[in-house]
Amino acid sequence: MKETDGRESWERWARLRFAIVGRLLAEPPAPGFLRGELLRLSRTPWRDPVDGETRTFAFSTLERWYYECRNEVKDPVGVLRRQVRKDAGRQPSVSAGLRDAIRRQYDAHRGWTCQLHVDNLEALVAADPDFGPLPSYPTIRRYMKAQGMFRRRRPKAAETEGAARAAARLDELEVRSFEAEHVHGLWHTDFHHGSRKVVTREGRWVTPLLLGVLDDASRVICHAQWYVDETAETFVHGLSQAFQKRGLPRALLHDNGSAMRALETQSGLGRLGVFSEPTLPYSPYQNGKQERFWSLVEGRLLPMLEGLPELSLGELNDATQAWVEGDYNRARHSELGRSPVDRLLAGPSVGRDSPSSETLRRAFKRSVVRTQRRTDGTISVQGRRFELPSRYRHLERVSIRYATWDLRSVELVDSREGTSLSDLYPLDKAANADGMRRRLEPAVGADDRTTPSDTQPAGMAPYLRQLMVEYAATGLPPAYIPKPHRLSSDPGEEKTP
Repeated sequence: MKETDGRESWERWARLRFAIVGRLLAEPPAPGFLRGELLRLSRTPWRDPVDGETRTFAFSTLERWYYECRNEVKDPVGVLRRQVRKDAGRQPSVSAGLRDAIRRQYDAHRGWTCQLHVDNLEALVAADPDFGPLPSYPTIRRYMKAQGMFRRRRPKAAETEGAARAAARLDELEVRSFEAEHVHGLWHTDFHHGSRKVVTREGRWVTPLLLGVLDDASRVICHAQWYVDETAETFVHGLSQAFQKRGLPRALLHDNGSAMRALETQSGLGRLGVFSEPTLPYSPYQNGKQERFWSLVEGRLLPMLEGLPELSLGELNDATQAWVEGDYNRARHSELGRSPVDRLLAGPSVGRDSPSSETLRRAFKRSVVRTQRRTDGTISVQGRRFELPSRYRHLERVSIRYATWDLRSVELVDSREGTSLSDLYPLDKAANADGMRRRLEPAVGADDRTTPSDTQPAGMAPYLRQLMVEYAATGLPPAYIPKPHRLSSDPGEEKTP
């Protein structure tokens, strides 16, 4: 590529013209000698400022430059620039009707090439002469580019309402690159479908998925691991490792996959103080930094494993960890001007220390409410019965936390404060069949001074006694007619008086 001084061609031409006639302005010739000076300059060869070739300029051209420059006081170089045509950008050869037809056709078929648009416009003009003559292909192409009618690739997703809204948003709003100012201020995370199959222990060929977690400011890969599925359990498993490696970020940018939208995931991020920020639907360009990492995985990592025909998932993960920490995180990044690790250490950082493994495990659980069955003090979780401690037998509805993939740990929590009260365990009917029962514990919140007694109720209740006194004070007779009872020697025969 030819090196230039950074100025546009029209700017370099204006300076050459000024250099030719400017000498006559600096040292004006005596009266009657201007013509001779211009003739001399017309015979002088000059170097073309664009292609470097030598050329000469006519007397009339030099004369016009001279007078234009002399008559301009403020910007003598500006008047020597190439003048823009008055109809520049208007393209009068494209009629108003044809412009409307081009716009309608483009809105309906944004995935067409420009040549396909021109071919259909040609058929449209042939059928309706009111459009006028059809301009040439370069004219139509220039017009469409000037109007921003670029070809839009058809999305792979189905034509849904969400995809249509995303396409309209992309046409109406700007797309700009962004970068977090602080390390651990924003993390990216996503799954990538690999191009290399691996062999499982069961002897099956599967295409693994790579979960990647990337820091936006430093581009450091916080964690990368291959899995055989894309579930919430898998996502939490990999994300927890990223937390323990690098610490807790402030925000997490992810797509709208089911693993990221699961209640366990969203609840865990909220309890850990990590802001969950999903990308816009059908807008993968928002995660462009991670898309760049996927290209390096496919272009550098996987080609180095081509010599292993029977690659296992463990071997793939071992190689990925070594490549990420030894190559990617330590290689010079073109945008950062240094390696991701150096940028990570330079800070400033807004990250926090990672909690323990047990805390992370308890954080990623969904919160639900269940009704306690009073007959045996149990609740139902995922179709299984779990026993509640007897001290919580007075609760009608209880709040619990659990992960759908791990029912070994179901927690009973305080619905007001969110603190864990007790671990719940599945109902063991075989153990309960021995007939041994524990004594009931005092209910939570009950007064310890009150104990059950065997005292039987004596006399009329105080409230009923009060009602009878008040009714008698009204002076009204009882509001019923008593029926006399007649005695009979024979129960089946009524005795006559």
